[in-house]
Amino acid sequence: MSVTHLDSLDKIVSLSKSRGFIFQSSEIYGGLAAVYDYGPLGVELKRNIQSEWWKAMTQVQDNIVGLDAAIFMHPKVWEASGHVEGFNDPMIDDKQSKKRYRADMLIEQHILRIRDKGDTGKADQLQQLLNTTGTRKGLCEDLYDIIMAEEIKSPDSGAFDWTEVRQFNLMFKTHYGAVSKDDDDIIYLRPETAQGIFVNYKNVLDTARVQIPFGIAQIGKAFRNEVVARQFVFRMREFEQMEMQYFVEPGTDDEEYDKWLATRIEWHKALGIRGENLRVSPHPEDKLAHYARAAADIQYKYPIGWQEVEGIHNRTDFDLSRHSEFSGKKMEYFDQKDQKRYTPYVIETSVGLDRTTLMVLCDAYREEEVEGENRTVLKMHPKLAPTKAGIFPLIKKPELRELAKKIELDLRDDYTVMYDEAGSIGKRYRRQDEAGTPFCITVDFDGLEDNSVTIRYRDNMKQDRVSADQLASVIRDGIKSWKS
Repeated sequence: MSVTHLDSLDKIVSLSKSRGFIFQSSEIYGGLAAVYDYGPLGVELKRNIQSEWWKAMTQVQDNIVGLDAAIFMHPKVWEASGHVEGFNDPMIDDKQSKKRYRADMLIEQHILRIRDKGDTGKADQLQQLLNTTGTRKGLCEDLYDIIMAEEIKSPDSGAFDWTEVRQFNLMFKTHYGAVSKDDDDIIYLRPETAQGIFVNYKNVLDTARVQIPFGIAQIGKAFRNEVVARQFVFRMREFEQMEMQYFVEPGTDDEEYDKWLATRIEWHKALGIRGENLRVSPHPEDKLAHYARAAADIQYKYPIGWQEVEGIHNRTDFDLSRHSEFSGKKMEYFDQKDQKRYTPYVIETSVGLDRTTLMVLCDAYREEEVEGENRTVLKMHPKLAPTKAGIFPLIKKPELRELAKKIELDLRDDYTVMYDEAGSIGKRYRRQDEAGTPFCITVDFDGLEDNSVTIRYRDNMKQDRVSADQLASVIRDGIKSWKS
């Protein structure tokens, strides 16, 4: 049996639409760029991933608690965090097409084209210039000078007619209150969920009976006005994050950082993601965020190349110290055992839920040739599968329907299942293969005599005859024993 793995993001986009995983938002009106809706299968997959993350954080760990902070927060939060002043991207406009681009990305793509042509010397030289932008005239000016010197043209219009490079803040603004229009009433849609954890640090500390080290976990929406938003759900303007901030004593932060980096890699593997498609990419010291002492990306090999799916950061005491300064409230921790006070350091794990969903779809995708026919199948971990079992009467006979419906009802308490009697058994199998359904149950006339059914396994298409009364345990054992 020949097997082909995913080689194009377009195949996932097409499958997601046809099988009901992900749709373009407001599609009947032409769509809204970089905003997507999750369909019947997509929302189940997404929630299964959420559940696995929440379990790994708050159920398996005995010192991590949950939180659900509001999307709207006091504007001072974003001043303290540095987002109002520094959450910017360097943008440049093509005067011909009126399209806007990230200046640094234009240069990166130009360098890649030079490298592909074999001129590694020039590519390395330009990369060094890009890496040191901001050290000569200023970030925007240095980027503009490179674009001008290299005569980099617009990807869309082909014109070399640029505006100057300028900073563009990525936060969405709105006004708070029914009739508010003044700048004093500006409020932001949160660009990250982490700050909701930091401003509630003392509330959790005072009510949850936790001691350092402890963590606060949260799943929630965030919003970034990305000008260059593309590549399906990989980069969106409205997205969902799963973040955990782990508060530790200064001096133990290096050890905790290493521990959480290793822990998070293993979590991705436990989802069934193949190890060869995962890697850790530490941030160079000169590229660290202003709040970070150490940082690394957990990257996945998407069809668009190696890209970040999760970030691990040692944020030091930056966030708590800033919020203490701006709010006037103390954010210290008192260690009763050692009789000392300190502001905790924070180890952050931040994973994109949409990117994780895309990763699962990409890693599971297979095209297989089976006895001269092609099948597309999603070999994802059964615990993530949107539908755990398809239930089919062999043909549309009342007595077969009755037993199939009884099996469906029995399994629904524990599993998401789908009853299907349309088309041939082969076509029904193929539909469920494309949906990632790990088990298919067929009811035939023999089962009316001995209460047995045929269970067919997605990954190897093997079929077993089992008692209908044992189906729940067979499915449960199949999920637990699954290996990628």
